[in-house]
Amino acid sequence: MSSIYLRVVGRTDVGNVRKNNEDSFVVADLSGTALIGPDGSSGRFEVGERGVLLAVSDGMGGLKAGEVASALVIDTLPKAMKDGRPSAPTEERLRTGVQQAHHKVWTTAQQEGIRMGATLTAIYVQGNVAWIAEVGDSRAYLIRAGKINQLTKDQSLVQKLLDSGAVSPEDAAHSPYRSVILQAMGHQEDVAIALGRLELRARDCFVLCSDGLTTHLSDEDIRAVVLSAPDLSVACDRLVNLAKARGGLDNITAVLAGLGGPLPAPRVSSDGLEETFEVVQSFG
Repeated sequence: MSSIYLRVVGRTDVGNVRKNNEDSFVVADLSGTALIGPDGSSGRFEVGERGVLLAVSDGMGGLKAGEVASALVIDTLPKAMKDGRPSAPTEERLRTGVQQAHHKVWTTAQQEGIRMGATLTAIYVQGNVAWIAEVGDSRAYLIRAGKINQLTKDQSLVQKLLDSGAVSPEDAAHSPYRSVILQAMGHQEDVAIALGRLELRARDCFVLCSDGLTTHLSDEDIRAVVLSAPDLSVACDRLVNLAKARGGLDNITAVLAGLGGPLPAPRVSSDGLEETFEVVQSFG
């Protein structure tokens, strides 16, 4: 019997302005040893009993502290989840793994006497369900049946202003407060993890990215690039290159994952989510 699988492609680029790349990403098969990160760009992952984890992290801090923070997050999270109790509920395993990664960055910063932090956007696929964890303002999107939906919500000052009606969506897209985030992994002692749950459908495609991509590309840009590309590798290259062509002011990271295997077909719905997504825990 065939199993659910993901075809995954990832790219990270320093961009046109920055000297260091503080972004990092990982895709890990928690049932085995298969793993890709910034040095390995693609792979096929069977969704085994322990599931598959995808994560993007954007670091911040002086000198090379941002690079250290994002690397600690990306290194600690899959190990923590792999070592966690197999019998624990999926939500608990993901939440505990994120907390351990946060604690690793926080304690390292305290030992070094510096302040550093990192965003985290993670998608954990187990069986026919994906769990989405969010800290900061990196993003996860779902492209389904030709439509794109943002599965995460930015934990940023401009998002807070947008939610309160203080700014319009048009003004928010160009606001100087866009990059001011309200929390980060390891930047403060405690972290509040936003969680979502998604029932998977055939041909679902995830896009995880740092804000170096979304600063220059709209949701519609991302949808159009992915749907017009012949494969995920070409789509990923085109996304990164387009962000660079429009300025490349920050590091740029994109991870694309296409679902295959025995999954139900999506139904036609106005938003493409067809009541398969729920917010389990919101930020704030």
